[in-house]
Amino acid sequence: MSSQSRLDHAYKTAKVIPFNDSSKFILFSDCHRGDNSFADDFANNRNIYYHAIKYYYEQDFTYFELGDGDELWENLEFKTIFKTHKNIYLTLRQFYLKDRLHLIWGNHDMVWKNPSYVKKHLSTYFEPKSDEHLPLFPDITFHEAIVLKHEQTQQELFLLHGHQADFMNYVGWRINRFLVRVLWKPLQIIGIADPTSPAKNYKGTIKIERRIKDWIRKNNNLFTIIGHTHRPRFPETNKTPLFNDGSCVHPRSITGIEIEHGCITLIKWEIATTEDGTLKIIRVPLEGPQKLSSYIPKG
Repeated sequence: MSSQSRLDHAYKTAKVIPFNDSSKFILFSDCHRGDNSFADDFANNRNIYYHAIKYYYEQDFTYFELGDGDELWENLEFKTIFKTHKNIYLTLRQFYLKDRLHLIWGNHDMVWKNPSYVKKHLSTYFEPKSDEHLPLFPDITFHEAIVLKHEQTQQELFLLHGHQADFMNYVGWRINRFLVRVLWKPLQIIGIADPTSPAKNYKGTIKIERRIKDWIRKNNNLFTIIGHTHRPRFPETNKTPLFNDGSCVHPRSITGIEIEHGCITLIKWEIATTEDGTLKIIRVPLEGPQKLSSYIPKG
C-alpha cells in the first residue's frame, strides 16, 4: 500500500465531528510523554504543557491530540508514564468527562490502535492513597484520523498524525520501536540523536511533507493538519493548505494550533522573564489568526 493509499484510507475512515464559528479547539501533538529519565524529551516542558492545558480547559476549549502523545517506544508500560505525569492525565480526564477530548494515534503510540490494549491500560488507574482502582478514560477510543466539518460552509479540516506518508514509521514501526528501545534510548541519554525520527532528519521531513502535499492537491486542496515531523507549518492562503502544529518537545517551549471564532492560529507557550526578574509562562501567537474560510478552494 502506497503513502497515497494510506492517506486515502485514513480520510475515508476518519471520525467526522461537526463544528461552527463558536467552536474552540486546541490541537497538540508529539508530546512524547515519558518516564522523566534523561531520555524523556517531554520532561523539560511538562510544567509549560500542564499550565497550557489547564488554561484551555478553563477557557472551554476542546482538546485534540494528533498522535505521539505517549512515548511507548522507549517505555514498555504506560503505567510508568502515568505515574510520572499523573497531574497531566487527571487534567486530560477533566476534558474527557466534558466530552472535550479527542485522541489520534501516531507511530510512537500506535499500540493505542488496539481497542483491547486501550481498555486494559486506560480504563482505570491505581490510586495508592485509597488502595483502589479509579476510572481514568473508560470507553475512550483512539482514531487514525478526524475530520472537522463546518456546519455552515461544509469546509472540512482533516486531522491526522502524518506518519501515513512515512513507510518505516507506519508499516515498519515495530522495527523502529525495537531499534529505539534497544539502541537509541541508551545513546539518547548521552546526547546522541535518534536518526529514525523525522524531527532529527530534515531530508526525511521534506519527503513526508511533499507526499502529503501531493495528496492534498489531488483531493481538491483539502485543509490538512498533521504532527509527526515536529516542524510547525502555517501556509499562506494561496499555498497548499498543509498545517503542522509542531510538538511539545521543542527546547524550552511547546507549539500548537488553536481554532476559534472561525480562525486558525499557530501558538507557542514558553517561559519568559518579566522586568522584575520573575519567570512566567506565556502564550505567544506565531502565525494568524487567519480565517478558515480563506482556505476554501475557489470554484
